[in-house]
Amino acid sequence: MPLARTWSVALLGVEGRLVEIEADLGAGLPGVKLLGLPDPGLREAKDRVKAAVRNSGLAWPDRHVTLGLSPANLPKAGSAYDLGIAVAVLAAASIAPAEKLPGTALLGELALDGRLRPVRGVLPALLAAHRAGLTRAVVPAESLPEAALVDGMEVGGASCLADVLEWLRQERSLDAPGPRTGDEQRQQGPDLADVVGQPEARWALEVAAAGGHHLLLTGPPGIGKTMLARRLPGLLPLLSPAESLEVTAVHSIHGSLAPTSPLVRVPPIVAPHHSISVAALIGGGSGLAVPGAISRAHRGVLFLDEACEFGPQRLESLRTALEEGEVRIARQRGVARYPARFQLVLASNPCPCAPARETDCACSPSARRRYLARLSGPLLDRVDLRVRMRPVTAISSLDGGEPESTKVVRQRVLQARERAAHRWAGRGWQHNGEVPGPVLRREFTLPTSATALLERALRRGSLTARGADRCLRIAWTLSDLAGTPRPDPDHVAAALEFRDRRAA
Repeated sequence: MPLARTWSVALLGVEGRLVEIEADLGAGLPGVKLLGLPDPGLREAKDRVKAAVRNSGLAWPDRHVTLGLSPANLPKAGSAYDLGIAVAVLAAASIAPAEKLPGTALLGELALDGRLRPVRGVLPALLAAHRAGLTRAVVPAESLPEAALVDGMEVGGASCLADVLEWLRQERSLDAPGPRTGDEQRQQGPDLADVVGQPEARWALEVAAAGGHHLLLTGPPGIGKTMLARRLPGLLPLLSPAESLEVTAVHSIHGSLAPTSPLVRVPPIVAPHHSISVAALIGGGSGLAVPGAISRAHRGVLFLDEACEFGPQRLESLRTALEEGEVRIARQRGVARYPARFQLVLASNPCPCAPARETDCACSPSARRRYLARLSGPLLDRVDLRVRMRPVTAISSLDGGEPESTKVVRQRVLQARERAAHRWAGRGWQHNGEVPGPVLRREFTLPTSATALLERALRRGSLTARGADRCLRIAWTLSDLAGTPRPDPDHVAAALEFRDRRAA
């Protein structure tokens, strides 16, 4: 047949769009013309595909080949279309049967010798193909564990182009995915018992885990700020199946999935260096934007150590994502949307010289103010919990006996989360950190005696309306940890104390 078509998927962020690949063999001088807004990497596909077909022992059609990728106005990038282009051309030349092509998505990059190489974004691409009605998919053999995460779709793996052609001719079967290995229990991570002393900071970490709140830890170096932050994921519950797919899709596009067990079940922690660029933090790049650190921390923890060293441009770029839970990056070729619902943990020294003891500080008061002013008021207003950590002494490290382990604290966190999830089950929220302030103020109104401190802080101007809403969220989390039906005045007072600006 002079015309054949196959199917592939274009990714815009984590959203996929089905792409129809048409191959037409017409009259004219031999050559290949590629249509449909390809990027430079995709324009090179015609040369890669041509060499792969020849080196697979097949003849490339000695005619003018026109390749159309539809929708024609949709930007297309990457090398995942190679397999679809090759099969479309061979089907149009009657070298490959076309009976199995309807309803089949083809993904994979072709090496010059015909081998199939894995590509990024297989999971979100197949999820989009499944939603569009396709029932089968052919992917590189290395991508089979990831492709198998899509329920209700028949997936097969191939090592080279010849394997795909033999499958189309019904001469062999494609590789089948093995048993899933991403559902194992949580692996042993760093234990909270390793942290010496710091009872206030440990309690704040537990509250942050129970309610999904953002946290700021301030104090001299070497007192356990980084140790505490890196133990927060161990306190969080495992991701639900839907959340796991969301997180795995982002990591698939980024290319950071484990080859054998791609499903992400444990909340991730991402800790970028303070020299990171805004594009790497938020997401960006030429053409269509790729996910940044905040999207890789989706449903997990974004830890900014030495937060004051990040600079205002990087820190202020987090504000919209903290409120909306997603980031939208506009580029010439389109707008990419990536989820970014993470818990932010900031750790900062109290001054530039950062001595072990505050009495040894050589900074002037103005230098200290300028240093901490890098954490702007609007950003701090979005941080629920602020803790000023003190140096550890021999007395404080031994006081109270052995510190609690992660396992013990996690049990309390899970119980508190269960209470919150039961309360918000009909509204789609999972923890108190997601609840809008108007809902807490109108439908879950607390007695005047409980909110008197908040009213007083608002009248004095020491608390913003957003800050009052966040205090209410913290109070509900404290109530859940205490097992009480609703917050009392002590819970509200404790929540207000967590937001004391003097802790910053």
